[in-house]
Amino acid sequence: MTLLLGLIVESLGGELHGDASLSIEGLAPLESATPQQLSFLSHPKYQNQLAASRAACVIVSPKMRDAAMARGACIVTEQPYLYFARVTQLWKKSLPNAVRAQIHPSAVIDPDAFVHPRASIGALCVIECGASIGADTVLKSRVTVGENCVIGERCLLHSGVVIGADGFGFAPNGGAWEKIEQLGAVRIGNDVEIGANTCIDRGALQDTVIEDGVKLDNLIQIGHNVKVGQHTAMAGCVGVAGSATIGAHCTLGGGAIVLGHLALADEVNISAASVVTRSLRKPGHYTGIFPIDDNAAWEKNAASLKQLHSLRDRIRVLEEKIGEFEKSNLAAQAVATRSE
Repeated sequence: MTLLLGLIVESLGGELHGDASLSIEGLAPLESATPQQLSFLSHPKYQNQLAASRAACVIVSPKMRDAAMARGACIVTEQPYLYFARVTQLWKKSLPNAVRAQIHPSAVIDPDAFVHPRASIGALCVIECGASIGADTVLKSRVTVGENCVIGERCLLHSGVVIGADGFGFAPNGGAWEKIEQLGAVRIGNDVEIGANTCIDRGALQDTVIEDGVKLDNLIQIGHNVKVGQHTAMAGCVGVAGSATIGAHCTLGGGAIVLGHLALADEVNISAASVVTRSLRKPGHYTGIFPIDDNAAWEKNAASLKQLHSLRDRIRVLEEKIGEFEKSNLAAQAVATRSE
């Protein structure tokens, strides 16, 4: 498959410097691109790779226009990485085997479920009673959508995703556990992408909600009654416990954990492997990681951490004694002044 440079620019915009009739046979990183492939430069720190690249054409920002033109053909745009993303979309749509609306014969769909005629349902998917799948949404193989769960338009659910399993709810009963029936559902907005083997639990009483534009990586667990705001993105293995509320435009790095019933404001960014143990009411970048070290040093630091509580109490006692000493000195100075 090939795309002409001129067709790419005609479809996506940008400022082309080079031969519009040049055929592009693939997309590749700068360092490995061939004279038949299109590449991009998203950050100036990689500009050394630009001069050496063999790419047929490179997508660059206006600041890199001259350097790119000295090398060869280029497309100039304000956001090269975003432009490249849109090229990948254009490329996929042009593939001979591009996804088309279909329902695989092995899919199991309840008669009382709704699947839009433009949705695509992959092999071995299960869509249960009362579930709804919106237009242009794609379910890859082995996706399960539980009863009464709703998935909006233009969503992409990768293989093994489970939407609407029971939330983890149990009441203690004399040393055993009594199940709390999960009576809510899951509501997923438009333009949401969910990675392979990610699970989103249904709510206990109210619905679990994933708003428009959310992007979830593989192996993520979203607990019952969680709300995730629009355009938030979570990397692999994130865990969000029940009834937490995540704001809009947040990012959670891989392996991050958010404890239950907490709230994150809009535009909160959590570093990878951090554990969020309190609500975060202000936008910003938050980190909660004990730095890695060689084991011997780590054990010494861990031993010191265990003593922090007692050290805090000792410091309080010393502060009180210092305060009493200062008061007595002030009193003595006052007496001395009066006697003079």
